[in-house]
Amino acid sequence: MKRAERAAALAAMADRPLRIAMISYYLPSDSKIGVGYQVHALANELARRGHTVDVYSPCAPVEGALYNVIQLPQTGGMRTFRFAFVMRRRDLSRYDVLHAHGEDYWMWRRRVPMHIRTLHGSCFEEARRIRGLKEKLRMVMLGFSEVLASIVADRTALISPQTRRWTPWVSTVIPNGVDTRLFGPDESARSRAPTVLFVGTWRGRKRGAELARVFAEEVRPRVPDATLRMVTQDAPSDLPDGVTVLGRLTDDELAAEYRSAWVFCLPSSYEGFGIPYAEAMTAGLPVVATPNQGARFVTDDGCYGVLVPLAGLGGRLASLLQDAAERERLSDASRERAQAFELTTVADCYERLYRGDG
Repeated sequence: MKRAERAAALAAMADRPLRIAMISYYLPSDSKIGVGYQVHALANELARRGHTVDVYSPCAPVEGALYNVIQLPQTGGMRTFRFAFVMRRRDLSRYDVLHAHGEDYWMWRRRVPMHIRTLHGSCFEEARRIRGLKEKLRMVMLGFSEVLASIVADRTALISPQTRRWTPWVSTVIPNGVDTRLFGPDESARSRAPTVLFVGTWRGRKRGAELARVFAEEVRPRVPDATLRMVTQDAPSDLPDGVTVLGRLTDDELAAEYRSAWVFCLPSSYEGFGIPYAEAMTAGLPVVATPNQGARFVTDDGCYGVLVPLAGLGGRLASLLQDAAERERLSDASRERAQAFELTTVADCYERLYRGDG
């Protein structure tokens, strides 16, 4: 597409619904990765606004989706890289916009009037923390693919300023969005028992196992009736007293857990953003986190939540469960900060990028 043709195409897109192709290796139907949930939410919101949205993914269609899924199953090893080659060969010329959430780094030839890429954190940062030489190498390769993708796309968006370290030339920041219709607060649903909620994995950088240990050793002795409810799928069967594993939940079930908890805690070693932090804030839940990049951004360096090192986590959680006034203050702060992450605002920002106005 020549420059004049592209300019004319962008002008024609100004006042009509758009034909949008999204790329995402992850969707909630087959994966617990947060990127997939964000793609699902954004695609639904754009479809509500009258745009036609097709999501290209190896994952199956998501129940209740308002958009189309074009499933491209992958098997064997190196699946993310092979999926990128599959997408490189796809004819996307019927679309106005390509919005990639991964696997677009070989697509340097122009296919659509506007090519947008969202960088959901940094694989270089994950490579610094992940265990195993093979996994570190895979993350480094994906990190280089993110850098290449930011060059290939017309516009690239970061999900937080803190993720700019590896792509300092990217200036646009659009945070992840939360659907307030789903995750909005309901004080009448709050549990009578002191409850801490965790959403993430037991192993790895989410550090669910560490939270369970801290809860058992430091929180329960001070707050004997406290419970830790963990939305996770990889926990062992032998759990400390007061710890309940909930497995995988539907969106409605997850929203109900946010509304019933007293405090939310996700002590990750790394988050590019951390969608559960924003979901908890939308539900009016005080947020406690270790000071990773995503938590620093979402809480505005602790102005709207609690950032505490892992060594001090148990004491801070116990104190907060015993201090109703402090929980109320943090709940108000969460609601205020959550306005910055409303899904409708995020979709507005992307619509402006799609039309070349951002």
